Amino acid sequence: MARLNVNPTRMELTKLSNRLSTAVRGHKLLKDKQDELMRRFVMLAKETYKLRGEVEEKLTGAMRSFTLAKATIPESYIEELFAIPADKVMVDMTHHNIMSVKVPKMQFHYNEDLRKSPLKYGYLNSNAELDAAIDKTLDLLPELLKLTEKEKTCQLMADEIEKTRRRVNALEYLTIPQLEETIHYIKMKLEENERANITRLIKVKDMQ
Repeated sequence: MARLNVNPTRMELTKLSNRLSTAVRGHKLLKDKQDELMRRFVMLAKETYKLRGEVEEKLTGAMRSFTLAKATIPESYIEELFAIPADKVMVDMTHHNIMSVKVPKMQFHYNEDLRKSPLKYGYLNSNAELDAAIDKTLDLLPELLKLTEKEKTCQLMADEIEKTRRRVNALEYLTIPQLEETIHYIKMKLEENERANITRLIKVKDMQ
């Protein structure tokens, strides 16, 4: 490890000792933060994995109903049903803090009539499979939003864990060893100078 290019003086020794103390404290705090982030990330990843499995299972059921509906209803008619939405669905997004990571918090806002009658169409040309597909998809909206929120949170926390890991490694394997080696070098240099001064004083005394 290459030491810092500084003058071997007591003032520099004091400065570097203070820097080393700060670096050690910072390393401990960042290491604790990294461990806590990893703990929360693992918990959230397990929840996300479970929720994704549930959403995919329900979405598969909705698509199965939709496929059955397409087998008995002309595709052009189905396209007309979905051409114009019955109502607007708004998403409000706020943020909250997890270990200095701003993660999203999402919430749907839509008219309650949308859940009762999601699309304005006549039931004469429809069938039970199409109605079931629409109902299942509409029921999935809150869970899809929750899954999106959790997956985005996992992504942001993973990025923060990587940044924290790089900082911890930089302090542990670069900054702290470099400071320790430079401090050791200055101490050795000061001791050497002190011995040289003592030797010089002894010689001067002998000459007198």
